[in-house]
Amino acid sequence: MVKLKMVDILKEAVSLKASDVHLKTPGPPVFRIDGQLRYMDEMPALTAEYIEELYEEVTTEFQRDRFEHDFELDFAYSIPGLARFRVNVERQRGSISIVFRIIDFSPPTMEQLDLPKILGSLALKPKGFILVTGPTGSGKSTTLAGMIDHLNSLESRSVITIEDPIEYLYRDKKCIITQRELGQDTRSFSLALRSALRHDPDVIVVGEMRDAETMATALAAAETGHLVLGTLHTVDAAQTIDRIIDMFPSSQQRQIRFQLSMVVEAILSQTLLPRATGSGRVAAFEIMLADPAIKNLIRDDKTHELENMIQLNTSKGMQLLDQHLADLVNRKLIFPVDAYRKSMHADRLTRLIETNYRLNNCVGNEFLYERKPASRPAPVYA
Repeated sequence: MVKLKMVDILKEAVSLKASDVHLKTPGPPVFRIDGQLRYMDEMPALTAEYIEELYEEVTTEFQRDRFEHDFELDFAYSIPGLARFRVNVERQRGSISIVFRIIDFSPPTMEQLDLPKILGSLALKPKGFILVTGPTGSGKSTTLAGMIDHLNSLESRSVITIEDPIEYLYRDKKCIITQRELGQDTRSFSLALRSALRHDPDVIVVGEMRDAETMATALAAAETGHLVLGTLHTVDAAQTIDRIIDMFPSSQQRQIRFQLSMVVEAILSQTLLPRATGSGRVAAFEIMLADPAIKNLIRDDKTHELENMIQLNTSKGMQLLDQHLADLVNRKLIFPVDAYRKSMHADRLTRLIETNYRLNNCVGNEFLYERKPASRPAPVYA
């Protein structure tokens, strides 16, 4: 079988609407399509030598030197006219393993992503602290990109992003957007964040809140009148608050809890599910908006009560993940079996799914309905 160039593999992945490409010995390339891994058996098997050739095809000498030093490498790669890619390289069992995440050149709009309208209002906040959370691959960066694009279209602000690596490329519309990449434009999130405060920002976007120093600087920036957006690998609002507090030594936690309660505007926790009405995936959100009652719970260390408070305030735009999952099931946008896989409270999800829907579509413990063609384009989550 004839060896393929990296560009040929990536072109095929884009044509099949894959979100990720995995290259690892032994075996052929593996594409993730609609959340499922698919072995590309029609492509040549990957030997250690073949992956080395593909690796050298997409990296610079500087990047290869970094990899030799760190044994880890993150970078962005572009093929003009095709797509951008977020690339991670690591070693496993003595050979190279590479994963490409496929990214459009232009950031998606909120409409393309079918995001809840409240996210647009949050993106226009004059100041405060907003986190988009979820596990790896849940679409956090894409959601942030949609929110930034919304802001860029409507208001004149100075925006600084700190990313590892840069994913979507923003074109200045009404905003001036400066994008900095870890390793190329700055040495760390915390250093870049401190520098950003002297660069006349209105909005600061931190790709990932990795440590206490970055978190403390982000909270201070929000406290001094900036809008700070970032991501964290947590699954709901309560866990997010606890994770932030636990970043700090016990002697600082009371102060951080108070500081967070003063600046937090929202925590948006999301996950991606296969779309029932065609290809693509749809995001389900838990939305916590920091009203005075929520702020009091954070300040008083009562995060265990946040879930009930969110559930009681749906009229304000808040919602639990189960509420959104049930809504997507009731609208036949996702299959119930997928909703249950993502739910932490199966009994509550069952109560929220419409009674008539359950009675008409239940066989034993399985909910069923026909798969139908998509009536509109699927959200463009990678």
